[in-house]
Amino acid sequence: MKRLILLSGLLFLNYSVLAENQRKYSTEDYIDTWKITAIEQMNEFQIPASITLAQGILESGNGNSALAVTANNHFGIKCHKEWDGERFFQDDDVKNECFRSYSHAAQSYEDHSVFLTTRSRYAGLFELEVTDYKGWAKGLKAAGYATNPKYASLLIEIIEKHDLAKYDNMPYLPSQQKGDLHVNIEEPLTKVDPPKDIKEENLVQLEIDARKHEVKVNKYRTRYVIVHKGDTYYQIAKEFELGMWQLYKYNDLGKRDVLKEGEIIYLDPKRNKSKRGNNVFVCDAPVTLRDISQTEGIKLKKLLKYNFGNTADETLPKGTKVILR
Repeated sequence: MKRLILLSGLLFLNYSVLAENQRKYSTEDYIDTWKITAIEQMNEFQIPASITLAQGILESGNGNSALAVTANNHFGIKCHKEWDGERFFQDDDVKNECFRSYSHAAQSYEDHSVFLTTRSRYAGLFELEVTDYKGWAKGLKAAGYATNPKYASLLIEIIEKHDLAKYDNMPYLPSQQKGDLHVNIEEPLTKVDPPKDIKEENLVQLEIDARKHEVKVNKYRTRYVIVHKGDTYYQIAKEFELGMWQLYKYNDLGKRDVLKEGEIIYLDPKRNKSKRGNNVFVCDAPVTLRDISQTEGIKLKKLLKYNFGNTADETLPKGTKVILR
């Protein structure tokens, strides 16, 4: 116990040194940096982007808290018995509590979504409309996400003060725009002032320079492009301001995989399962689960789980039924 307390004290000491050398970020800075990530999480997990942003703002103090700076934890998620990752200790409801620590804050956003979708006490929230931020705020408080009795009203106040609800209504802008602005989540918080003659809501996914690839959206509103002859991961990643690791992750690929002309490359995470009422895919030609993962926009690891016994690159004969959820 003494060792844990000492570690906690050292972490706080390190944080205090960092804080002296790091400027404080405003709510506007925080929103500009994380709004795209919140929208991505909304499209994959159906959690309102406004709620995710408001919780991040409130729980992390705009990314300035000790927990956020030292542990990249923006949502105050504690370790719980299943957590086997890095840990950060600080006083909260009781002294020296264990919180999850991440290598990057983007992982905190992903874990926040998984946390809400995998715990039964939050299941009722997913019956609400994704635009019902008030219902979500009250539901989070009722389910015990935080002990503060004013938690719901605080979230609602943040959402309404900063007009965050607009992000719940525009997961993707119309395709007539020149492209989609995508924040590189590997970059630190920065404040970039948009051109004054363009409305802010049209900048969420607008890039000034014309793009080489036409951005398309599948039935789940997941963005993708079609590979051209000679394309490389680096070119596509640079064009859409993504990290190459994101392309690999979103498309279940590795560094040794070669892009093929005409194939789909996703710019956002694929879904975990199909929509309701579309549980089975019937192969109309010999294909692999990897092929189906791309055409249907569902994560390969989920298809492998749903169709136990099949491998990613095994050719499935025509007429094979593949479970999608």
